[in-house]
Amino acid sequence: MAEFELRPVIPRFGVFLVSGRFPGQEDADVLRRSVDAAIAAERAGFDDVWFAEHHFMPYGVCPSAITLAAHVLGRTERITVGTAVSVLSVAHPVALAEQWALLDAVSGGRLRIGVGRGGPWQDLEVFGTGAARYGTGFEESLDLLLAAMTSETVSADGAHFAFREVPMVPRPERAPRLVVACGDAGSSSVRLAAERGLPMLLGLHTDDDGKIETLAAYGDSAAGHVSTVMCQVGDDALDVVRSALPGSLKEGFAGHVYLDGRRGLEKDPVSYTDRLCEMHPIGGVQYCVDRLGTSLRRTGVSHVIMMVEASGTPEGTLENIARIGEEVLPALR
Repeated sequence: MAEFELRPVIPRFGVFLVSGRFPGQEDADVLRRSVDAAIAAERAGFDDVWFAEHHFMPYGVCPSAITLAAHVLGRTERITVGTAVSVLSVAHPVALAEQWALLDAVSGGRLRIGVGRGGPWQDLEVFGTGAARYGTGFEESLDLLLAAMTSETVSADGAHFAFREVPMVPRPERAPRLVVACGDAGSSSVRLAAERGLPMLLGLHTDDDGKIETLAAYGDSAAGHVSTVMCQVGDDALDVVRSALPGSLKEGFAGHVYLDGRRGLEKDPVSYTDRLCEMHPIGGVQYCVDRLGTSLRRTGVSHVIMMVEASGTPEGTLENIARIGEEVLPALR
């Protein structure tokens, strides 16, 4: 009887770019910082880079993750580029599938799509999708996106989308590698992802214990899930984060406007920053290696993407990416 050697899972590491505006910064400069960071991530040996998407708020000034991903695909050669996430509540799933198929073809398969429900924000009003697309439409949107990404033709006859059959042009060249943003274990997105066999994107705002609970609710910790953390390397990392991040979060939290007109998130920027510092690998090199290694073992999720912009400056972001690539990743691989 033949013997087979069980090979260990090789971890993947990526950079997660929120493109947050810090006090005194211009949005164009923030976006250029994100592009430079993505190029630096490829140079530093990261496997992938992911862009966030937000509308009408300084928390993140990139309104189209797939557009920024397209630009970066043209500026890089090796690294995989992902959206984290494209907000399905304000996008047409077939249009998103068309964009993916186009970019997948010209990049040689280097684009990954992450999707999420978003929030009950004013963009639902601005883009005309309304509260229903947020409240009840995510499942239908996800299924239509999957159909459009995997079929030569697509049609719809649902509560939110209804149209006659059309050909998908360009035709999908390969199977999509789709991930679904999921909150805590009780989130409906966990059920939707599990039922469709789609991996989850586990958020920055949940610690290892919460992620383990979410994985248990999903039912499979080895399904290609992606875990988001914040990583800042340096003996002064805690001071850097605690001095810079609250200012950005203060403006970002205040910038959230609910669909019903309420304004602002009820979070204290300083205490929230302290919570992130407790949860994530922020500190000296060995501390970051140990924290990341422990999370890999505890959760079983071998794909980790790192928010690296907490210093708030272009030079600080680039230095952080370089140090993680040179001093942290080799110890974990």
